Amino acid sequence: MNTQVLDAQLEQQQHIMAELAARNAQRETPPTAFVDTYGCQQNEADSERIRGMLQEMGFARGEDAKSADVVVLNTCAIREHAELRVLGHVGALKPSKEQNPGKIIALCGCMMQEEGTAEKIKKSYRHVDLVFGTHVVWQFPELLHRIITRRGRIFAVEQSDGVITEGLPQVRESAHEAWVSIMYGCNNYCTYCIVPYVRGRERSRRPEVILDEIRQLAAQGYREITLLGQNVNSYGKDLDCDVDFAGLLEQINAVDGEFLVRFMTSHPRDASPRLFSVMAACEKIAPQLHLPVQAGSNRVLKAMNRHYTREHYLALIADVKAKIPNIVLTSDIIVGFPGETTEEFEETLSLIEQMEYDALFTFIYSPRVGTPAAELDDPMSRADKGKNFQRLIDAQTAIGAKRQARWVGETLRCFVQKEGDDHRYSLHARTPGGRLVHINGDVSLIGSFQNIKITGASNWVLFGELEV
Repeated sequence: MNTQVLDAQLEQQQHIMAELAARNAQRETPPTAFVDTYGCQQNEADSERIRGMLQEMGFARGEDAKSADVVVLNTCAIREHAELRVLGHVGALKPSKEQNPGKIIALCGCMMQEEGTAEKIKKSYRHVDLVFGTHVVWQFPELLHRIITRRGRIFAVEQSDGVITEGLPQVRESAHEAWVSIMYGCNNYCTYCIVPYVRGRERSRRPEVILDEIRQLAAQGYREITLLGQNVNSYGKDLDCDVDFAGLLEQINAVDGEFLVRFMTSHPRDASPRLFSVMAACEKIAPQLHLPVQAGSNRVLKAMNRHYTREHYLALIADVKAKIPNIVLTSDIIVGFPGETTEEFEETLSLIEQMEYDALFTFIYSPRVGTPAAELDDPMSRADKGKNFQRLIDAQTAIGAKRQARWVGETLRCFVQKEGDDHRYSLHARTPGGRLVHINGDVSLIGSFQNIKITGASNWVLFGELEV
C-alpha cells in the first residue's frame, strides 16, 4: 500500500494555493477564515495545517465563525456529546450564511468519515458547502478552489486506509509548544471505538522526517514538544527500518536544544519495559505517562478487545514506577460498557485505588454506530451507570488530592506556559509531569523553564513561587 502523497500531487496543491492567494490579493481587504477544532490533539494538529493552507491562500485569520468569510469546523466522533455540539454550532451558522451568501462553511474531521454523517449534512444542513474527511485534508486547497470558482456543494468522504503528507504549511497556535504527529490511524479495533474506521490503518512517518521537524522546532525556540499518535507505542511497525517508539525517543533526546518531550496516547498492549527504561534514561523525556486502562475487569477488557489483562497492566505500572519514581500517571476509564455489572465496576474501582493515578479522564460509555459494542446487550440503566460514575469521580477526587499534596515543598523545574486566567496569578506553568501550576511573574518568562517552589495544592492545580 502506498501511504505517501506524491510530490506531484502536492505541487498541484501549491499551485492552487498560489492562484487563490493572487485572487485574494486583488481584493481591497483580504477575506477572513476561522477554524474551530473539536476533540483530540491530533485534530488540533490537523487544524494547524488547515490554518497554514488558508494563510498560504491569502486568507486573514477571522475573529469568529459568525463573521468569517470561510468557516472550517474540524469535528470529533469519539462520543455522541461531541457530535451534538458540532451539529448545534452548524445550525447556528445558518443566519450568517443567509446574511452573507458568499460565506463558505466547511466541515471536516473524524465525524465526517462516519457512515451516514455526510448524507445527514447533505439533507438537513443545506447551508454547508464542503464536507471532507480525515484522509483528504491535504487536498483542502483544491476542494476550496472548486467551491469558490464553481460553487455547488462538495462531499469528499471516500473510505480509505489513509495517507501521509509531508511539507504542508502549518500555523502553530503557540510560539513555545508544538504538536508533532509521528503516526496516524489505529490497528487495534477496540470494540467501542470508531477511530480505526474514521482515521484508517496505522501509518508511521519516517524517523528522519520527524527528527528534522524536531531539530527545526528546537532551533526556533520551542520548549515543549508533544508527539502524537492514536497509539504511539506501535510506532514503526509498518516501516522498513529498525526504529521502534523507544528508539525514536532516544534519537529525539539526542537532538541539540533545551526542550521537553511529552507523548500521547500509549496503549498498554504495546507498552514495554524497554520504553520505560528509555524514558528513565533520557533527560528530555517528561516523567509523565498517560496509559488508558479503560476497565479493571478482565471479562470487560476482553469484551473491549483491549488485548491485555488487569494483571499485565498492573505489572506495567509497577515497572514504570520502579524506574521513574516521580512519574505522573494518568488514565482513561469507561463506565457502563455494555454488559458491565456492578461487581465488574467494583473491580475498576479497586484498580484505581491501587494505582493511585494523578488524574483520570472518565466517561460514561457512548455507543458509536458501526462499532461492535453498539450491538451488544446493555441491561444496566443509565441511572445506575450514573451512580457508578459518581462513585468513580468521588474516589479519584480523594486520590488526586493526595497525589497533588505530595509536591508541596518541592522545587521543580517548570515550563512557564502562558498568561494566567485567575486574577490572583499572572502565569500558568507546567511541572515536568504536566501538572498545572499557578504563579506570579512577568510575562517575559513565558516560554522559559524556571525553578518553582510548590507552596500549595488543590485537586487540579498547584500553587508556587519563583525561586530567585
